[in-house]
Amino acid sequence: MSNDIRIKNGLTINLKGAAENIIKQAALPKTVSLNPSDFHSIVPKMIVKENQLVKLGEPIFFSKKDDRIKFCSPVDGIVSEIVRGAKRKIIEIVIKVDPNQKSRTNKPIDFQKLSVDEIKNTILDSGCWPFINQRPYDIIANPSDKPKSIFISAFNSAPISADISTILSDQEEEFKTGIKVLSLLTDGKINVGVKKESISFINEIENINIYNVKGPHPSANVGVHIHHLDPINFGERVWTVRPEDVAIIGRLFKTGFYKPFRTIAVAGPPVTNPKYYKTIVGAKISDIINDAGCKTDSLLRFINGDVLSGRKIDYDNFLGFYNNTLSVLREGNNYRMFGWIPFINNEVPSTHRTSFSWLFPNKKYDLDTNMNGEERAIVVTGEMEKVFPMNIFPMQLIKECMAENIEKMENLGIYEVAPEDFSLIDYSSSSKIEAQHIIRKGLDLMISEVG
Repeated sequence: MSNDIRIKNGLTINLKGAAENIIKQAALPKTVSLNPSDFHSIVPKMIVKENQLVKLGEPIFFSKKDDRIKFCSPVDGIVSEIVRGAKRKIIEIVIKVDPNQKSRTNKPIDFQKLSVDEIKNTILDSGCWPFINQRPYDIIANPSDKPKSIFISAFNSAPISADISTILSDQEEEFKTGIKVLSLLTDGKINVGVKKESISFINEIENINIYNVKGPHPSANVGVHIHHLDPINFGERVWTVRPEDVAIIGRLFKTGFYKPFRTIAVAGPPVTNPKYYKTIVGAKISDIINDAGCKTDSLLRFINGDVLSGRKIDYDNFLGFYNNTLSVLREGNNYRMFGWIPFINNEVPSTHRTSFSWLFPNKKYDLDTNMNGEERAIVVTGEMEKVFPMNIFPMQLIKECMAENIEKMENLGIYEVAPEDFSLIDYSSSSKIEAQHIIRKGLDLMISEVG
């Protein structure tokens, strides 16, 4: 029986400005940042102070709930600022990068001679553990758990998102090593989802379950793959790792130290020269944006992540910990006269036939952030189900999350979903609700009440 997955419900949004398959080495950033908001449910406990020297791989802070989970410096430098908010909440740790990064001796770690606990401790001490997430709840995995399987989605389907085959083109050996290491952490399968022939070397890796996925976005979402191949029941854990993060873990064991390189696609309709940049986790984005040809004097929105599920940032902000895509859109501050009239000046791709976009499925669009409406009541239209490829009732689950009805949330499949699975509902729903935010609050409620 084939494990291949074919997705029918969803929506392909063709945006202009996808990155060309060119990787450019970005200049060493002057500053990098660690932002605790990238690590959901983590309360940071600082180890270092301002103006303290730090080395590559040295712990900066750890999780207050589990001191084994450490977050380490991606560079040699000085902690220039610890930004705090209300009630002294840590907002950001900024590190001034030493322009003379120290060279380090290559001392591979023979993971095949290590026990499972020793491998976990190596990953934890290095700062690589935050790259391993868990379902349910879409949070950093608990090191004490043993997952029933591990899933890796080796392609992207979101608009103008990074091409994984381009990212891994020069990290083949690291990726293979990372897969071997992760396979020792579970008694189940390592499941790797691909588009047919998207990664040439994937069939060379032994002892993994490779499955082809077809269909529109969100066909690449790892939660969709888990739902179809290895559904999660109460008390079960499945771990997920992003492809380049697998390579970072593999590099740790091949070289003996933490080297968090990040390949990002700078893409979007306003970008003159969309391409890939090789940089460091947490690098400042302004220099990269300028090199890509964005006109910063115009009204633009910069997004850490893809355009559907990413986080809005400022021009002088930093790259997110997990991001492989830096998306750029024009701000939607323009309004159309009689914009509610179908077929008139309406070129936004839609699940409804209120424009002629359905006649030109391959046409690419220059879209902005205009919502074309405001929040209104949720009504039964069936539009949520059209873009939701799981055997779950999305509207009912959203409503029960809003009502904080834990029993019904469980029955409706809260353990199987993550906010990113509802990103198309944010885009297509006529109610204009923030579905991703509602689901995130529902998951947080489950963490606090059920655990």
